[in-house]
Amino acid sequence: MPLVPAAPEVVPESIHEQGLHHQLTVGQMTMVAVGGSIGTGLLLGSAAALEIAGPSVILSYIVAAFIAYTVAMALGELASLHPAAGSFGVYGELYLNQYLGFLCRAGYWASIAFSIGAELVASATYMTYWLPAVPAELWVLLFSALILLVNLRSVSSFGRFEFWFAMIKFATIVAFILAGAALLVSGHVTPQYTAQGGFFPKGPIAPLLAVFLAIYAFGGVEMLAVTTGESRSPKDIPRAARLTFFLLAGLYLGAIIVLVGVMPWNHAGVSESPFVSVLRLARVPAAAYFMNFVVLTAALSGANAKLYVASRLLFSMGRSGWAPARLGKLNSSGSPRLALLVSSYGIVTALIIENWAPKQAFLYIMGAAFSGLILSWVVSLAAHVSFRWRLTPQQIAALPMRSPLGIWGSMLGFLLVSAAVLQTLFSSRINELGGLVFFAGLTLAYLLLKRRRKVS
Repeated sequence: MPLVPAAPEVVPESIHEQGLHHQLTVGQMTMVAVGGSIGTGLLLGSAAALEIAGPSVILSYIVAAFIAYTVAMALGELASLHPAAGSFGVYGELYLNQYLGFLCRAGYWASIAFSIGAELVASATYMTYWLPAVPAELWVLLFSALILLVNLRSVSSFGRFEFWFAMIKFATIVAFILAGAALLVSGHVTPQYTAQGGFFPKGPIAPLLAVFLAIYAFGGVEMLAVTTGESRSPKDIPRAARLTFFLLAGLYLGAIIVLVGVMPWNHAGVSESPFVSVLRLARVPAAAYFMNFVVLTAALSGANAKLYVASRLLFSMGRSGWAPARLGKLNSSGSPRLALLVSSYGIVTALIIENWAPKQAFLYIMGAAFSGLILSWVVSLAAHVSFRWRLTPQQIAALPMRSPLGIWGSMLGFLLVSAAVLQTLFSSRINELGGLVFFAGLTLAYLLLKRRRKVS
């Protein structure tokens, strides 16, 4: 008997996901999430956050880290009981309703597939550091072919590739944090925390305005839930969930503290990674070339992980009737080939936007991707609250993994994420209209698909 009975009309999605190969280890699941997170959000997007809040952006990342912790623990608890590639969409459907489950899964798929383009645009930006004469479109095409080939192989092969790809940037950012801290402590660099207009140069409210960018940087903790559908053992999930969050939090907070301390906040720009700028300011010989290689691999690793996640979500929707059944088919390697190809539409979008507005391409794509990311967090936290309400103390004690924050942590996280959603939507007319059109389109798709499912 299941620990928490699902509604009679809801069939657990894991039943529809037979055929996936359960081969991902703890380290590989963790590095898929870390690889999907440590990309343009930190390495290029931190510049945009610095411009909004100045040195006080450190507070933005602390708030975002707490919110990410509530999401990671809630998803870890749910995934330990229901490992599925459909992940947060499944939990929304099981513990909230079909509409929110579909909205979460389809919205995240559309956004994460779109944000693959952000990583590829960033990759092209980094390549111009070495070869400015080569068109950015060529790099986008070459890198797109690479990540498609990696994802068409078996999940164990993908996991090994992404593990070592993500490990490059992980190890380098750790070294960067240690080197930056040494520069600050030794006095070789004058601390910039209050040197350019104080800690709050844009006012005390500025850190709150930058929270949504910091949350985008932490986007990736939710990817762990998708990998649980192909985890080697459900017993690995709690360890992977905790490891993912603490690795990301340590890297992000350490990196942003060093960045703010070494680089004047008003020198940041989105045409170059702040990490490269810091090394140039520190006058480290040839280190900027190496760091540019690292941020390039970071962006490619992010695109690789996001294509994996997008394909698995679309595969899950194909298996459960929320997308054409053909998208739920697997090749001999256990990879959803058609779902992969459809999910790569963000690559085409990247090429279009790169031609349309090269200098602002990253910010345009990031803004569009944020809505799906934040929706997955909102639904995950709400589903966890609903899940916990149904449990007795004895059932809670028997869970494979328990969130240290419990139901109250998810409630607080839900309120904070919702506030970030409202702030983002109403910060500009474009965000407001874009969000309304996005969700209206998903709602229409839901109504049409629900009618088709009833007929079939």
